[in-house]
Amino acid sequence: MAMDTGDHVSALPQFVASRIESFQRSRMGEEWGGRHLLHGASPTPDGLRLSSNDYLCLSNERSLQQAQINALHKTAAHVLMSPVFQDERSATRRLESALAHYAGVSDSILCQSGWVANTGLLQAIADERTPVYLDHLAHMSLWYGARAVGAPVFPFRHNNAESLRQKIRSTGPGIIAVDAIYSTNGSLCELADIAVVSSETQCVLVVDESHSLGVFGSGGATVTQTLKLEEHVHFITVSLAKAFAGRAGLVGCPKRFKDYFMMAAYPVCFSSALLDHELAWIEAALRKLRKVEDRRVHLHAISSRVRQALQHAEIPMSPGTQQIIALEGGSESQTMRLRDALESEGIYGSVFCAPATPRRHALIRLSLHSGVTQDQADTLVRRCVDVWHRS
Repeated sequence: MAMDTGDHVSALPQFVASRIESFQRSRMGEEWGGRHLLHGASPTPDGLRLSSNDYLCLSNERSLQQAQINALHKTAAHVLMSPVFQDERSATRRLESALAHYAGVSDSILCQSGWVANTGLLQAIADERTPVYLDHLAHMSLWYGARAVGAPVFPFRHNNAESLRQKIRSTGPGIIAVDAIYSTNGSLCELADIAVVSSETQCVLVVDESHSLGVFGSGGATVTQTLKLEEHVHFITVSLAKAFAGRAGLVGCPKRFKDYFMMAAYPVCFSSALLDHELAWIEAALRKLRKVEDRRVHLHAISSRVRQALQHAEIPMSPGTQQIIALEGGSESQTMRLRDALESEGIYGSVFCAPATPRRHALIRLSLHSGVTQDQADTLVRRCVDVWHRS
């Protein structure tokens, strides 16, 4: 008998099928007009692609590719093992030491992704009695990690230390979690002010440095390092899918924390460790990041150039200062029209919508990178202005 490969949603229990059908009908059918908000046109060869977080253009570096190829040709030292079984002699542990030195932390732990780093860390340091204070724009992985352990979650106004202080006065000390650079709008954390509140209230401070490590300060220093706040920040987390152009996460931590974390963080403990070719890429990327100060300088200059020009043209965009620029779309249907208009001009960004943003505040995120030339930056601004004048 031939296998039936049709859609079996109708065969699912109603409590599941109704959720799928509601999404298909109300969101895709009515709000999105039968199209998919996140799937726009395919970029043209001469289009400006601003949807990647490869800020320093490492993904096409021959030396990184060759390091990965060489590792694939060798016999794997470990295959599909949990990282809990790896000791200090392993390649993973040696690379963790090098990454810790680069990030300015005592020690570090490689994880399978930035999501795993954040959810695993919150699971290891919070419980149902620990208040977790989250900046309103903190990454979803931090929210999920806190909720997964049943911790009471208290959001505070974005970049508002006084709002945070008032929350802690009402509820007591706990864990504060912020992004160094916020992924939805490119705003820089008011980390010095947050650190003062953390110290005054005896809270644990967690800083997600995903969009800053390798990019932000001299040599690629984190925001924490650049502001000399290492003594005030207890943990950092990083997605290495940004400046490192890899697929991994990192937790920066005290040395004595590592063994405990490996047993307490279930997302890490019960997942396979990174493979040798993935480690080889990260190690090669680390070497490269130490040598590309010219790319960092150019990225900051281009980001400032584009931001200032868009602000001068009064293009609606979220407040920010860094390489992530968020063009405000409004509703999801309005944002789809904006996406289509930008793509017709050869500008390809990323759509951010619920659950990444509030439902009525979707946006187009333009992730600038060091490969954007001054001419391309000027063209980007000019075409954005043309799109807004036509809308």
